[in-house]
Amino acid sequence: MDWLGPEEWQAVALSLRVSLWATLASLPFGLLCAFALARWSFPGKQLLNGLVHLPLILPPVVTGYLLLLTFGTRGPLGGPLDAIGITFAFRWTGAALAAAIMAFPLMVRAIRLSVEAVDPKLEEAAATLGATRIRIFATVTLPLILPGIVAGAVLAFAKAMGEFGATITFVSNIPGQTQTIPSAIYAFLQVPGKEDAALKLVTVSVAVAMLALLLSEYVSRAVARRVGGR
Repeated sequence: MDWLGPEEWQAVALSLRVSLWATLASLPFGLLCAFALARWSFPGKQLLNGLVHLPLILPPVVTGYLLLLTFGTRGPLGGPLDAIGITFAFRWTGAALAAAIMAFPLMVRAIRLSVEAVDPKLEEAAATLGATRIRIFATVTLPLILPGIVAGAVLAFAKAMGEFGATITFVSNIPGQTQTIPSAIYAFLQVPGKEDAALKLVTVSVAVAMLALLLSEYVSRAVARRVGGR
């Protein structure tokens, strides 16, 4: 436990908190977007697809600046939210929002591929037996796409842990409030003699990312085996 100092532990704890909330809050929207892009036909579908994947193309700093303009205390959404006590700019909640948006494309893509792999005939067969749409989704579709949901959630969590550009632009780098692992690494590298602290956090970041990927693979395979009855 003494390997990391108080500042490093603070950054690790905040990163875990931000990543967890970013993943949980974006998961329902990711599932909805994945279904919309995989199954539904509607005007503006390609526009939605472009908006979902835009954070992958834009520089993260641009995304962070757009978030600041939108959710800042004087922004069109941030102003009304701040009036009722919900503040994102320069708060850990803003870091979670930025991380969620940057990780959202990875989550949607993983779930979308899983939805597209489901044979519609299985759902049609359930419908002919009188099952409602909700029951079909709960008993047929959801178990089949569960590996994709797990993979998408874990990838989003890992991406959120490593998010830097959008976060530091939107919520700055405030120790104990918005300083996540990447922000702390950046701050330590600006101070002579803090290279060891930065290296420790780099090690933690790599370890968490590898653990997330291994966990995603293990859980996905375990769920797939269970669904397949093997």
